[in-house]
Amino acid sequence: MTATVIVGMLCVHLLCFGAMFWLISRRLQGDGLGMDMFALGNAMLGLAYVLQLLGGAPGWSAQSVLNHTLTLCTPLVYAVGGLRFFGRPAPLLRPLLTLALVYTAAQGLAHWLLGPVARYAMLALGMALMFAAMVWALVRVMRGVGRDLRVEMALFALLIAGLGVLNAIKFVRLLQDGLPALDMTLRFQSVFYIYMSFLATVLAPAMIWLVLRRLTDALRAAAEHDPLTQLLNRRGLLAGLEAHFRSRSAGPARLLLLDIDHFKRINDGHGHKAGDLVLQRAAEALRLALRRGDLCSRTGGEEFVVVCFDASDEGAALLAERLRAVIERHQVELPGAKTALRCTVTIGVSQPFHDAGGFDPAMQEADAALYRGKAAGRNRIEWSLGRGGATEAGTLQPA
Repeated sequence: MTATVIVGMLCVHLLCFGAMFWLISRRLQGDGLGMDMFALGNAMLGLAYVLQLLGGAPGWSAQSVLNHTLTLCTPLVYAVGGLRFFGRPAPLLRPLLTLALVYTAAQGLAHWLLGPVARYAMLALGMALMFAAMVWALVRVMRGVGRDLRVEMALFALLIAGLGVLNAIKFVRLLQDGLPALDMTLRFQSVFYIYMSFLATVLAPAMIWLVLRRLTDALRAAAEHDPLTQLLNRRGLLAGLEAHFRSRSAGPARLLLLDIDHFKRINDGHGHKAGDLVLQRAAEALRLALRRGDLCSRTGGEEFVVVCFDASDEGAALLAERLRAVIERHQVELPGAKTALRCTVTIGVSQPFHDAGGFDPAMQEADAALYRGKAAGRNRIEWSLGRGGATEAGTLQPA
């Protein structure tokens, strides 16, 4: 009786949280962070337990077969939801229908060849294997796209592993005791469904928390990035600097201010859409040329800021020349134009600074050096006074 009441409460939990997931997915844009899949998974599992309550004693029936098929297919739906949560498009309809048809046929074959116990044992073993696969996938996620959610993914993996262990124990008990192992009055059945209810109660709010965290992370990223080039804006650049200088091993930083030469001519001659395209292509080229760990920002107009860390004078000179050269070599294909557009940049390099408070003085130094570089002919690197001289295109002259 106790296990039956718990299963009834589990159905209510699953269906209510499924409805909540569906409502959340309706409010989210794009793929809904997979919440529609979690809603479907909850609905399928809730329906499976309703059929279990209505089906009576274990045995062969249409309700029981549908119950088993829905139960086994539910982890696949949750897996698709997880992939979509992390921005990985994954098909559902064809794999789901294939699994449902294959498993329904397998149930009939197992019952015919091996008897009724085999069908229930097959479900327990199948669920144990699927949960093991989900745990393995979560561990992979922790090392990859879910690195920023390691704690949450570890908790999910632990809870799902527990469910896999319980299904493995059920499989062994079925092999030993047969259908009596499914008696709802047994202590193991009560423990099994109490754990399921616990999961339904804990995992649903945890999923909502993950969605809120994803949304707040997206808002923070949008606030710290330039919408046109997807580079950092000033706010994001300062946040990156503060994070660097909070480290005890933080070394000095040097600021490079880059300005696209004759950008006004591009806008006037080809239109502002062409100017935006030039900025986007320049941003892509800079990202590819930067060292790992350096920061790149668009501070407005045609100006870009690069902050390189732990670079000697020679290292900063090499980086500045690499950035200048990659822009000079880069071709921008304009819609409708017969020839590709080439651009150049002038770069002003600041003196080293050792904390986030040195950013504004470094900007002033680099801006003054940039102005001198523009006056001297453009497409060159100009060093802050006291740290070196100007460099013509292709020439390095650090202090």
